[in-house]
Amino acid sequence: MASDESAYRQPTIDVAGVTALLDGRYADVRRLVRENLARHSSLLLDAETMGRDEFRDRVRDVVVEIAATGQTALGLPKEFGGAGDVGASVAAFETMAFGDLSALVKIGVQFGLFGGAIQQLGTESHHQAYLPGAADGSLMGCFAMTESGHGSNVQALGTTATYDPASEEFVIRTPDEASRKDYIGNAARHAQLAVVFAQLVVGEESHGVHAFVVPIRDGETVLPGVRVADCGLKMGLNGVDNGRLWFDDVRVPRTALLNRFADVAADGTYSSPIESVNKRFFTMLGTLVLGRVSVGGAGVNAAKVALTIAVNYANRRRQFATGDERDEELLLDYGQHQRRLLPLLARTYALHAAQEVLVDRLSDVFSGVDADEGARRALESRAAGTKALGTWHATATIQECREACGGAGYIAKNRFAALKADTDVFTTFEGDNTVLIQLVAKGLLTGYSSEFSDLDQLGMVKFVTSMAVDTVIERTNVHKLLERVKDLLPGGDEWSQEAGLLDPNYQQAMLRFREEHLVSGVARRLKSGVDDGMDAGEVFSRVQDHVIATGRAHVERLVLDAFIEKVAAMPDGDNKVALGLLVDLHALSVIEADRAWFMEHGRLTAQRSKAITAEINDLCRKVRPLAGDLVAAFAVPSEVLRADELLNW
Repeated sequence: MASDESAYRQPTIDVAGVTALLDGRYADVRRLVRENLARHSSLLLDAETMGRDEFRDRVRDVVVEIAATGQTALGLPKEFGGAGDVGASVAAFETMAFGDLSALVKIGVQFGLFGGAIQQLGTESHHQAYLPGAADGSLMGCFAMTESGHGSNVQALGTTATYDPASEEFVIRTPDEASRKDYIGNAARHAQLAVVFAQLVVGEESHGVHAFVVPIRDGETVLPGVRVADCGLKMGLNGVDNGRLWFDDVRVPRTALLNRFADVAADGTYSSPIESVNKRFFTMLGTLVLGRVSVGGAGVNAAKVALTIAVNYANRRRQFATGDERDEELLLDYGQHQRRLLPLLARTYALHAAQEVLVDRLSDVFSGVDADEGARRALESRAAGTKALGTWHATATIQECREACGGAGYIAKNRFAALKADTDVFTTFEGDNTVLIQLVAKGLLTGYSSEFSDLDQLGMVKFVTSMAVDTVIERTNVHKLLERVKDLLPGGDEWSQEAGLLDPNYQQAMLRFREEHLVSGVARRLKSGVDDGMDAGEVFSRVQDHVIATGRAHVERLVLDAFIEKVAAMPDGDNKVALGLLVDLHALSVIEADRAWFMEHGRLTAQRSKAITAEINDLCRKVRPLAGDLVAAFAVPSEVLRADELLNW
């Protein structure tokens, strides 16, 4: 049941080979980004020594300099200086997370959100007018979606864009304080244009949320009718000028509507190739999934920085002797220190593999290789879930690594202060993580047969109300649950008490059983509540914790599947053995973390639970000699690591 110590031979890692594996097909892109990070590494010091406005301008200047290398335009069409490669653009963004994160977010706002909205929601005239300036940074813009009163619920935004046929203009208006645009990057200081999301009103009819290009500055002068306020000092990312925007009957021409999916003729006739209002809205938002994919990857890479520092420190720092004639022990030789850091290291590799799968799917959908509507919805679900797990992981890992470095980890120049402060918001921007996981669960319950992004409370309540016994059973295959579980398990229903802990079939089957059981269970609870005559909203509220657990279990399974498949595809050799240890460490750590659930549901005995803990400890001992090389393979540029007090013992 446990590993055979006598048959184990410690592998030797080829660091360059593992780096090449991690960098994958975008190795050249990642190399360019690392060079740019090294060149502009002084930003990390500038963040600590410059005043806020000075640092904001410094970040802007660096972003423009980086744009000149071609790094930021990779996702744009070739005719606008890009490479037309959305996967390359994500790889570049992820790798930028090794350095100053204000520069990362400024790049995301300018080239991903602002430029991406123009590219994905606009048509040729908009591309010609705005993309060249957006691509080289000479035309700064912002993405004005979120409002003080509405963040996740974009369909309920309060800003209006009312068409005036007499002048052929849209009138942009902020009707109340709840409708002000809030937390908008680039708005407080640098943006000349805003892509404003507003309710389109023609005559007496509202056609839902659409996007408009609205000038907000001429040089440094704020234009008439536009009001701007600075969000002020933030927890982190103070090199990004987040601001608030109000529009007091600002007029823009009819052509300001980004009209790829809908248009308004001169006489006020509204038209769209997408008949359904909901489908049109979610098609517009679906084109912007790139940001969610990018943020998740950036979170994983920020975790790599923290682990690189903490593991190397633990490989050098000594504390307490275990005998009179012995030197003090290295921190990483302590079992508890291994327990603190090495499962996080394994999970980082696992999430990297899951991110690679996601980026491949993204490239297929955006390039048209896989244009099926179901594929797009599955992509949106996977992006939501991977982003949530990746950014939660960043927050947890950075905190654990900071603590593992003691008081020295609290010193700003050792990087943890900025890493903690700058990544904290990753869990809520580009989608609040809890809402995103709820969205994943709804996709599972409906089999992606409904509008995927319709996952606000009202959408869930409508779903609950419309459920019938037969459709729930059909959607979730509740009546086939036991048969499906048995099919997963070659050894029959007693598999979990006999299979080897290091068998990937066992590891995957455990996570798949949990997912299947949670999906069917939440469907039954939803239906039972409705059948009992309970208000649909109350039903959903009562099972929301179950919904969240279901979504999270699904994504955890996807992550493990991706990691197992990546390592299985490696050529035989020591690198494959080393990463195989990480697969086992990650899988068993996930099971151990939820051991109570597995025991409650008859999949884990007390004896086997103890065996898993013992196996994890053994895996940590095996990974310990490899840990330095495994973090070296992340290839974080030494110039941005700083942390001399921690790394140069």
